[in-house]
Amino acid sequence: MQPASTEASAPAPVRTPADLRLRPGSRDFRRANLALFAAGVATFVLLYSTQGLLPLLSADLGLTPGQASWTASAATLGLALALLPASALSDRYGRTAVMTASTLAAALLALVLPFAPDLTTLVVLRAVQGAALAGLPATAMAYLAEEVHPAALASAMGLYVAGNSIGGMGGRLVSGWAGAAWGWRWGLAVSAGLALLAALAFRALVPRARHFRRAPVDARALAATVSGHLRDPLLLRLYALGMLFMAVFGAVYTTVGYRLTAAPFHLPQSIAASVFVVYLVGTASSASAGRLTARWGRRGTLYLAISTTAAGLLLSLADSLACTVLGLVLITAGFFAGHATASSSVGRTATTGRAQASALYLIAYYLGNSLGGTLGADAYHSTGWPGTATVALTAVAGAAGVTLYATHRARGVTTLQT
Repeated sequence: MQPASTEASAPAPVRTPADLRLRPGSRDFRRANLALFAAGVATFVLLYSTQGLLPLLSADLGLTPGQASWTASAATLGLALALLPASALSDRYGRTAVMTASTLAAALLALVLPFAPDLTTLVVLRAVQGAALAGLPATAMAYLAEEVHPAALASAMGLYVAGNSIGGMGGRLVSGWAGAAWGWRWGLAVSAGLALLAALAFRALVPRARHFRRAPVDARALAATVSGHLRDPLLLRLYALGMLFMAVFGAVYTTVGYRLTAAPFHLPQSIAASVFVVYLVGTASSASAGRLTARWGRRGTLYLAISTTAAGLLLSLADSLACTVLGLVLITAGFFAGHATASSSVGRTATTGRAQASALYLIAYYLGNSLGGTLGADAYHSTGWPGTATVALTAVAGAAGVTLYATHRARGVTTLQT
């Protein structure tokens, strides 16, 4: 007898009619969006709190860019490894319970980070913190897919990703500014306080999950669900896109602080940290991803995201501060549009085991961040910004190849049907 998927195991989920789910304009729809926005802020403030501090860490602890980058990569690696267990726990204990425990535990752990005596301790604590954070991203997409009307899912997902971008920007800006003024330890402390406030706001706002149906944690059922998702060609392409887009972003944002504080720009740390305000472009592009998809389709939006990202990388090669900043704007806009499009497609494609489907996407996504950040930092140490741009452009070419293959497959299916 074949084991059922995790979300299809007894008791089976009740298929909720679409017209009973949250729609735009309702009070609970607004609360759900605000709650997930706050949770995204908390998660990404913490996840990237050290990225704006990397030049300071290198100077204070005598580290290369590659060594310092592990304070960011360890957190995303720990998160990636814990995503599947966290998604299984959310099936057993509920989406909102796991998201609440995750954000609060990670925020409280952040209060310990400023006291780390050396790089090894800091990296280990960051890995543990990343694992604690896993419950939110592993569960948020499944929560939205279950609770939000299908017609509003893309826009709701875009707003959630927008909260991620605000958190990513806020974590880098706040820690970078505080670090420039008082040192990297204070940068981490201020980030921890901001994340704790956002985590408490999430707990106060999030509506009760009305369409979640509890399922037992079953290792065989979990393995069957994961195996089924990994045999789905469309899901595999979406996972590859998430990994490749995030490899670009990890490479660029891990090393941009070094580029801006070194020749030919020689910006002060406080000014260099301010460049992360371009994350606001990501907020806008992710929130508009649903409208772009409705107009041009998923692949059309992906082509736009890929070409925008590539143009930004090429522009950033110029030894001009204006070109570098404009390049970052384009990279950020392209990345967030691509990520929002791919991640919302996962929720629509997986009809069972949505939490696990989302977790697999995010595993690929954060592995891409760790890989891109480490390779990009090592390339920067060896050959400067052109090395980082080469790593990122290689990932962009991979994303273009995946999308072209999907287009070819879709045309082949259309030809056979006509």
